[in-house]
Amino acid sequence: MSQAAPARPAAVGFPWLIVICGCIIAAMTFGPRSAMGFFQLPMLEDRGWDRTTFGLAMAIQNLLWGMGQPVFGAIADRFGTWRVMAMSGLLYAAGLILMATATSETMLHISGGVLVGLGIASGSFSIVLAAFARNVTAENRSLVFGIGTAAGSAGMFIFAPISQALIDTFGWSDTLVYMGIAMLVVPLLAIPLVGNSSSGRVPRAVEMEQTFGAALREAFAHRSFVLLVSGFFVCGFQVAFITAHFPAYIGDLGIDARYAVIALALIGFFNIIGSLASGFIGQRYSKPMFLAWIYIARSVAVTAFLLFPQTPTTVVIFAIVMGLLWLSTVPPTNALVAVMFGTRYLGMLGGLVFFSHQIGSFLGVWLGGYLYDKLGSYDPVWWLGVALGLFAAAVHWPIKEQPVDRPILAPAE
Repeated sequence: MSQAAPARPAAVGFPWLIVICGCIIAAMTFGPRSAMGFFQLPMLEDRGWDRTTFGLAMAIQNLLWGMGQPVFGAIADRFGTWRVMAMSGLLYAAGLILMATATSETMLHISGGVLVGLGIASGSFSIVLAAFARNVTAENRSLVFGIGTAAGSAGMFIFAPISQALIDTFGWSDTLVYMGIAMLVVPLLAIPLVGNSSSGRVPRAVEMEQTFGAALREAFAHRSFVLLVSGFFVCGFQVAFITAHFPAYIGDLGIDARYAVIALALIGFFNIIGSLASGFIGQRYSKPMFLAWIYIARSVAVTAFLLFPQTPTTVVIFAIVMGLLWLSTVPPTNALVAVMFGTRYLGMLGGLVFFSHQIGSFLGVWLGGYLYDKLGSYDPVWWLGVALGLFAAAVHWPIKEQPVDRPILAPAE
């Protein structure tokens, strides 16, 4: 491995166009998948499927999202963000439109599972945030990560009421088609994000010239990175279960369906506040400690929600609290990866961390449907999420917020 070439002079000014377009993309790619829970009951009623069938489709979606992240992140690092984002719009649109016309379980799993999952993966947070990281200074990185994450939250806030309104007006199938068509604008929005890991606006610190393989070996030999990967699994389990099953859970409680819309919209709205606050806090205080307290707070919130009487009022309170904590884990998690390894392979390494998140998402969504069909209750999955939150807090505590030790620069492979 040899030393990198001298850094280029930093470009003057804040990259507003890159950040604005990246934020809109984050909102668009996060919005439809966060509204999937609204499609569950009307789709199952029309098709005659059970909740396990729908849950498995959403679980596959989350798993493919996670599996695709490091791959698409590596492609974006090497060949440019725009190419990957253009692929995202096409895959996402195809998946939603085919999901609208699926008449078999297999087709549902391919369209809503595989294609939508790959569409989200190629237009996801990790890729957008990696593009941001290459174009803003390290001093502003955590805050800009918070802005990008908040934009995804805004997508959830916007799409929740719009999706339900469209379903009520046009039916679930036509609504999926309309959302699929809307995703075709993503390639156009991604044009300002053109560039790869070597073409950022700000100079990188002197880094080793590494191959992808060397970067992977370094990351998985680093204890703090492994702990970060382990903890982010829990975030996926918790939020994916709620996204996919909360509307049905509200219905099972006998609470009016409009409170499910209100709850997910509130999660999305307060997620904006939580994500922005997370970026601000993570820029100034210990990121590992902050993450540990977020997971503890989630476990406390779920425990309180299950133990107190479940009414429209407690649903609203729970949604507000969870919204503040929802994606507040993303800015400090991605910022920690950048601190440890720099930005050269941030798309790939951030994608690997997110892969762990999506394995958790797969289990949360699938177990929700499977255990409900077996036991007639979502309670076991709720309580498992509480226990996992405490586990996540424990593994984040010893993470060290410092660059990986690179004492020797060997010849490039």
